Amino acid sequence: MPFEIDFLRAGDSNGDAIIVKYGETKNGNFSLNLIDGGFTDTGDQIITHIKQHYAEKAKIANVVLSHADNDHACGLIKVLEHEDFTFFDLWMNRPWDYVDDVIDSFHGAYTREGLIKKMREMHPYLVEMEKIAATRGITIRAPLQGAQIGPFTVLAPSRERYIKLIPDLDKTPQSYASESKGLLGSLFKAAADVAGKVLERLDYETLDENPPATSASNETSVVQWASFGNERVLLTADVGPEGLAEAADYAEQISLLIQPTLAQIPHHGSRRNVTPSVLNRWLGPYPADNQGYAVASVGKNEEIYPRTKVANAFTRRGYEVTATHKGWINFVRGYDRRAGVANAYVIPFKPDVDDE
Repeated sequence: MPFEIDFLRAGDSNGDAIIVKYGETKNGNFSLNLIDGGFTDTGDQIITHIKQHYAEKAKIANVVLSHADNDHACGLIKVLEHEDFTFFDLWMNRPWDYVDDVIDSFHGAYTREGLIKKMREMHPYLVEMEKIAATRGITIRAPLQGAQIGPFTVLAPSRERYIKLIPDLDKTPQSYASESKGLLGSLFKAAADVAGKVLERLDYETLDENPPATSASNETSVVQWASFGNERVLLTADVGPEGLAEAADYAEQISLLIQPTLAQIPHHGSRRNVTPSVLNRWLGPYPADNQGYAVASVGKNEEIYPRTKVANAFTRRGYEVTATHKGWINFVRGYDRRAGVANAYVIPFKPDVDDE
């Protein structure tokens, strides 16, 4: 099956917006998936891009919200409202759908109805997307492990792990279990902020095997996998090591060949989201050559991303690393390449790194 993926630059600061075209070229028919929408301003950019490169009156089979952070969710509202486009399925996880599974974490601080109300108040953009879906007849589905979204299989999160993470989300009421985490989090941050010089080599990994934890919300990110003939695509959003490990476990359980030829670098290239062991598991051992491509979704003014140690880690495992600083990036197999689309700039391996 042919496919084409555009990683858009979602504004000046970091955010995700990805468009996937797939399907047979006969009679010009194809399908579109839209994954994430960046901040609010990114919505107009996505609409313009789809009209210019795909269709004025596009039919979008699947809209996927990877997780409920503003830099992924807010731009989707404007896209879903756009009357020239037709939508079929909206995939998003809503914490209040699992209130009966998590209410005990709040030790009676909320009634069932009160907890649902509070969760919805803390996610106004998800509520707005619900309203648009109801008005436009769009089906809302949960992108949990095992779901099939066009050619993509959801590898993570599982239902069980998503529920486990809900009490620790920034945008749910504080649970009793999370009250003791503030000081520890501050200590982790202080340790992470200590700067030093690191000499990097292709045959030696300097990434931390136990970095400070990424947020619970990031760990709920939807990890998607698709195979297009010999091409294998891994979309990670902002997932962390825990979610990547769960995704690998499930991929092995269903007998997928998990080494991708195109991988999204998690969370714009943050050092908190990958470890040497999880990268070895997904990408293979190092040093290696010519395994594929890796792309970081970063904003125009976010030059520190992807972090050099992270970019180097992908490079030493044989992946050419690119990023969306200068504009959107296109990968295409099986379709004609668009006129005027240049090769993306490849970020070189850097041996001398400030470990800030």
